[in-house]
Amino acid sequence: MKTRQTSSWFRAMVCGVWLAALSATGCQVHVAGQTLPSPWYLQDDVQYFAPGPEFKLSREAAAMKAYKADREALRP
Repeated sequence: MKTRQTSSWFRAMVCGVWLAALSATGCQVHVAGQTLPSPWYLQDDVQYFAPGPEFKLSREAAAMKAYKADREALRP
C-alpha cells in the first residue's frame, strides 16, 4: 500500500511541476515575420496610422480628371 501512495504522490508532483512549467513559459507565435507576443510588448510604443481617404485612388482619379479636362480644352 505504501508504494501506491508514493506512486500517486509522485505522479501528482510531476503533474504539478509540469503544469507550473507550462504556465510559466507562455506561448509565442510567428506571424508574417513577427514574434507575437513580442518579449517587449509591454514597453513598446503604440503605432497609430491616421485614417486615409476612403477612395484609395484619389490622386489617380484627379490626374485622369485633369487629363480629360485638358483634352476637352484642346478640342476645337
